[in-house]
Amino acid sequence: MSSSPLFQSISLGSLTLPNRIAMAPMTRGRSKNPGIVPTEMQALYYGQRASAGLIISEGTWISKEAIGFINVPGIFSEAQVEGWRAITEIVHQKEGRIFLQLGHAGLLSHPHHLDGELPLGPSSINPLTKSYTAQGVQDTVTPREMSLEDIQRTLSDYRNAAQNAKDAGFDGIELHVQHPSILSQFLSNALNKRTDQYGGTMENKTRFLLEVLDTVMTVWHSKRISVRITPNLSYSQPGETPDDSENTYRFVAQQLNKYDLAFLHIVDRPEPGISPEAQKDRKLFENFRKIYKGTIMANGGFTLEKANQLLEDGYADIISFGTLYISNPDLVERFRTNANLNDADPATFFVGDDNGYIDYPSLSLNEHYA
Repeated sequence: MSSSPLFQSISLGSLTLPNRIAMAPMTRGRSKNPGIVPTEMQALYYGQRASAGLIISEGTWISKEAIGFINVPGIFSEAQVEGWRAITEIVHQKEGRIFLQLGHAGLLSHPHHLDGELPLGPSSINPLTKSYTAQGVQDTVTPREMSLEDIQRTLSDYRNAAQNAKDAGFDGIELHVQHPSILSQFLSNALNKRTDQYGGTMENKTRFLLEVLDTVMTVWHSKRISVRITPNLSYSQPGETPDDSENTYRFVAQQLNKYDLAFLHIVDRPEPGISPEAQKDRKLFENFRKIYKGTIMANGGFTLEKANQLLEDGYADIISFGTLYISNPDLVERFRTNANLNDADPATFFVGDDNGYIDYPSLSLNEHYA
């Protein structure tokens, strides 16, 4: 398998990946301490997976008011920067490469995360879902519509987080523009009812995302920045027509052509009620390849065979794997040798300690991660 497309190197500006197998960003809920600081256990977890062409970290809060779930790390305190530095050091010692994904939960947060304050959103619209807090699962609330001052402060938070990521030794950053992200919320017809320069038209709804991108580019070269989107993401409210998401994200991809990014990370997420055949017929990556002119990283629950086929067809340049990387820390070697794959335990995806996190075995008979 070493001659297959997945094992060809690729350059992202001055950064060269030895293979096209990326570890997708995955929330694992292991920063179980008051300061949501990355731990030694997390350093071991990422170090185990350093043979990936590129690791993208779990979504990481850019500020206190960005927090939206429990036990997810931040990148806004000195302690957090130090915790992440231990992780990047072990990844680099093992000749790996790692990007930090920057996240902000926006209106999908809850006052329990925010010292009683209301979460921020593009508009004062309750998303009518659940928030996972230290006090248990809570109904979401009606957020506070972001003022122009709030938007400017949030842009500053993104810049500070980008600088902290550089100080922590990361090789680049990724903007989280999926669910739950304040950036995707601004792109939503259902959640963004603004009448100012950040709402209404497609150009206005995209403005905040592009301003964030411009802001983090004051810290990082564009070739060390990626953007992750889910084109079929649709927020909806009772009695309203769901978002016309794919057309929105097509427009986003067109705008991103103006930036020389490391890559556009596109996720083909299964939708409720859609069959695998219908999902395949959407030809998502083929269609976005016609729009976006830069490097594309694809994510979609691929097998080894389907990943190689997508690369051979030219619809993507890099493939990211999520669940397979949970249970197979040495996924690159398993793919290379066509070895059997460990099964993942969904019960430990988001909660737990070292069980289901750092204890999956490697191929070596003499090595078991524990």
